[in-house]
Amino acid sequence: MIVEEQELDFQQLLDFSLDAIFVIKENEIIYANKSALDLLGGNSQQEILNEKFQKYLHPDYYFVCKERLKKVRERLHIAELLEQRIIRKDGEIIDVEVMATPYKFKGEILAQVIIRDITLRKKAEKRLYDAEKLSAIGEIAAGVAHEIKNPLTAITGFLQLLKSEIEHPYLDIISNELDNALSTLTNLLQVAKPDLDNEPSITFNLCLELERLLFLFQDQFYRVEIEKRLSDKEQKIMGKKNLLLKAFFNLLKNAFEAIEDKGKIILEHYFKDGFIHIKISDTGVGIPEDKIKKLGTPFFSTKSEGTGMGLTQVFHTIHTHGGTIDIQSEVGKGTDFLIKIPLL
Repeated sequence: MIVEEQELDFQQLLDFSLDAIFVIKENEIIYANKSALDLLGGNSQQEILNEKFQKYLHPDYYFVCKERLKKVRERLHIAELLEQRIIRKDGEIIDVEVMATPYKFKGEILAQVIIRDITLRKKAEKRLYDAEKLSAIGEIAAGVAHEIKNPLTAITGFLQLLKSEIEHPYLDIISNELDNALSTLTNLLQVAKPDLDNEPSITFNLCLELERLLFLFQDQFYRVEIEKRLSDKEQKIMGKKNLLLKAFFNLLKNAFEAIEDKGKIILEHYFKDGFIHIKISDTGVGIPEDKIKKLGTPFFSTKSEGTGMGLTQVFHTIHTHGGTIDIQSEVGKGTDFLIKIPLL
């Protein structure tokens, strides 16, 4: 059945389009549909209408957007899809795809701008990239670790035989250093090919397990204050329990170690938008901004005696469970780790 054109409510199609649609006159917004309002985080169209479109553009895209809109209006040019970033009313910066087409209205050529929020897609792409990067690093690291571990194991065996025949204080030092080297290689191999990866996924209460993990650090409670902000305590997740608990143990261990004297750790747990959110905040030494992006890379650590293996295991585990990790830190004030894990 062919629907007659007059039967269609084109205004309703525009108003409730899934894509954000703006009509721009010069640089002024004269129309914005409901999705556009949601995209910018406005409460009413009056907040947006007659405002400058440039106000919501990330500064990096001012010039390119101005030139694209100029071509649309003056040359009736169709501006193809382009990835950009815009700034919502609350200051949040989001990734979007933008295209623009000429729009005739009362003898004037205006620009119809169509914007699609791709923030979730970009985050998914980043998770995939990070997972592939960790996988590649893991394969290389595993090969190197095996080649090094075998001769070290042989040396350790012969050293034990030597210690049974000769007494010398240096032999104990050599033995301890070999043990440390082998321990580091074992950790590296576990991250590259974790022993716990084969454990089955089960449904369990992560909030309850986090509280139990805290008690493993009770010898530190005399100097570190613990604040628990635990909501949605009965919410359960599906995952590899032991692998996840090892990851959160490493995060808590890092938080305690980051506090050199006295300080505070805040543990948060809540459910939102289909994800369990866990936030671990400490008032420790903090991490320089240029080093945050390197966290999770094997052998990179902000600690003088660290190997970076702990955080590598954390990133690997969270990503394989479809989760994300965001890190905020300020030197001298502390660090926040925000982990999001989907329920299924």
